[in-house]
Amino acid sequence: MAQTPPPADAAGRYKLRLFVTGSTPRSAKAIENMRRICEESLSGRYDLEVIDVYENPEATRELQVVATPTLVKILPEPLRRIIGDLSNTERVLAGLNLTPLNSTPPQDNDD
Repeated sequence: MAQTPPPADAAGRYKLRLFVTGSTPRSAKAIENMRRICEESLSGRYDLEVIDVYENPEATRELQVVATPTLVKILPEPLRRIIGDLSNTERVLAGLNLTPLNSTPPQDNDD
């Protein structure tokens, strides 16, 4: 009988907010990039909220967002901000304290 994996606990989930300005090409690219990164690296372990600052300008005050697009990692702590269209996957993963899936630690070949 196959075992089902335990549900992800709250501490293992990432709470992310992506602040964008309207439906500009830069905003669309940031949303596309972040959704791809989340699916590839955090599948099933993330909550991504996209906030359009034109529609909800007061949301920027709480997290002190001054530029867009900006990704804010709320959980797990510490809070981190990544500004830009999120096209540099390695930089985004580093900002989320994750390692790229295809990276492996160096191995000694002393055999």
